[in-house]
Amino acid sequence: MKQIIHTTKAPAPIGPYNQAVLKGDMLFTSGQIAINPATGKLFSGTISEETELVMENLKAVLEAANMTFENVLKTSIFISDMKNFAEINTVYATYFKEETAPARETVEVANLPKYVNVEISMIASR
Repeated sequence: MKQIIHTTKAPAPIGPYNQAVLKGDMLFTSGQIAINPATGKLFSGTISEETELVMENLKAVLEAANMTFENVLKTSIFISDMKNFAEINTVYATYFKEETAPARETVEVANLPKYVNVEISMIASR
């Protein structure tokens, strides 16, 4: 049976989905964007700051499932402009140890929810 993971330390969903679903030892997070969980408002700042907020939102979801970034097996990164890749990657890299970093894909897309610059989702396991 699946377990719904929810925390007030990450933004509430803006549609018919949950922050994450735990099935057995596997956690599947929904994509996180740069929404301030305290205010529910979209963050506006540099691409580095936006990425950091996305990663902090994901950290909160992982913690709600009693996991950390060490549990992450795979990430999917969607960005609006591949020219931002280096800045996004620099922030992203601070959350993982290089030797145990997860598998990943990074894809440029035409648009993202609320026209943000970056959205990241994760799959993790205990």
